[in-house]
Amino acid sequence: MADPSPLPPEPRPTEGKPHDEHDLASFGYVQTLGRSLGGFSSFAAGFAYISILTGLFQMFPLGYRGAGPAFFLTWPVVVLGQMSVALCFAELSAHYPLCGSVYQWAKKVGSPALGWMAGWISLAGSIVALGAVAMALQFALPSISPVFQLVGDASNPDDSAKNAVILACLLIALTTILNARAVTLLARFNNLGVIAELIGSVLLVVLLFAKMRHSPSIVFSVKGSSGHSFLNPSAMLAAGLTASYVLYGFETAGSLAEETTNPREKSPRAILHALGSAGLLGGLLILAALMAAPDLFNPSLGRPDGGLSGITTEVLGPVVGKFFLVIVAVAIGSCALAVQTGAVRLVFGMARDGLLPGSGALTKVGASKTPTGPAVVVGLLAIAILLANLNDPKVVEAVASVSVVWINLAYWLVTAPLLFRRLQGWPAGVPPPSRAEGDVRLFGLGRWALPVNVVAAIWGLVIVINTGWPRAEVYGEQFPQKYIAPLASAGLLILGALYYYQMKPGRIDSAQPSPRSSVHDRETPT
Repeated sequence: MADPSPLPPEPRPTEGKPHDEHDLASFGYVQTLGRSLGGFSSFAAGFAYISILTGLFQMFPLGYRGAGPAFFLTWPVVVLGQMSVALCFAELSAHYPLCGSVYQWAKKVGSPALGWMAGWISLAGSIVALGAVAMALQFALPSISPVFQLVGDASNPDDSAKNAVILACLLIALTTILNARAVTLLARFNNLGVIAELIGSVLLVVLLFAKMRHSPSIVFSVKGSSGHSFLNPSAMLAAGLTASYVLYGFETAGSLAEETTNPREKSPRAILHALGSAGLLGGLLILAALMAAPDLFNPSLGRPDGGLSGITTEVLGPVVGKFFLVIVAVAIGSCALAVQTGAVRLVFGMARDGLLPGSGALTKVGASKTPTGPAVVVGLLAIAILLANLNDPKVVEAVASVSVVWINLAYWLVTAPLLFRRLQGWPAGVPPPSRAEGDVRLFGLGRWALPVNVVAAIWGLVIVINTGWPRAEVYGEQFPQKYIAPLASAGLLILGALYYYQMKPGRIDSAQPSPRSSVHDRETPT
């Protein structure tokens, strides 16, 4: 007797449970990636991407220059704004547990064209961000030991810049190898790095609070070295860049859905826990550092050679300071690994739908059951960008700032169409997951869904405009570098649109799973 089910035959199980593979098949995709990750590994991917130690040791001076100690007040604002986005992503990850996160979600609640654009923008931002994160090793390794200064003298700005590129290329080569191997090996390294960062962050917060010299009221009453006070709106918007440059990438937990067991339940929690824990620890770390700083008017607090690393060394001593620099270096490695992991899954998800050049090669999965081709391509592109600017790494730093604009723009291309769909009744009409065990309770926002989504859509525009604003302290004084964010963003959007629409319509249509094999794709796009 013929099987009456409209679904394709259940794929051969990998390490995961059969119902996960059957659930994936209901979207029209066959399980080819190794499904073995648990809840902590999924959380670790999102937390490592955010990496508060990597971000705050780099970006503390930027916020301090903007508004002095009052820049702390911008941290909870950005946390809450990004949490509204994360809540929407958590709900989407429960309904669409697919590799590629923002690409898949924008396609499901918007249209294939919106999905392509969100994926294209996020991918470009992630590749640039990978190089920028890897360059952060220069802040840590030469300070730990001069043996890591491979070129010239660390005190020479030109030598230091070139050394940053070389160290970054070596790190990306290592993360590429790990991403090309089995996902279990990748997860093992990433989990160890996240555990070290969690322990190090908590320990640093405790030690700094133990040495505090000021009361928490300093965040309201003290001006910084720039002379700005917290009552200056322009200064506070500039100071908010620190949190904006750190608190993103949490959707990476959802990108690993096809490699996570029971992803409909684990991915939403992982996304929220990654942002929530990073937001809490990061806020405590900033407050502890400000309360422990010997001199809040010291100009070095607003310089790259001072900031959080300067406070740590001055308050806790050089030996303890070096210990934390080792943990920071480990955190940078985990962050680079997570950034590349997210980019690789974006490439795989988009190539599987036939939307990238060489899609056939990019979707081949060997014995390792991991996307080897995308890992190599992402790694080579990031290294190429770094080497092309070996003599002027400031270009990489400027474009890295633009990458934050791009990634948050990709987020908005998810939350805005989701709001439109929600006003039409979403998620009503979305077929339930295909599970042999029976009904599954999916993560949902209930009566808070609409207001949270409204906040997320508005917040997305606010953070894109604020991070892309032509500030001289971020992008420089010269034209066109000062306006690189709007110019590069416009160029990226135009290139993405031209590429998408020059493809034959039949090719795009055929890239989508057929109605017979994907009941979820029968939703009407906006």
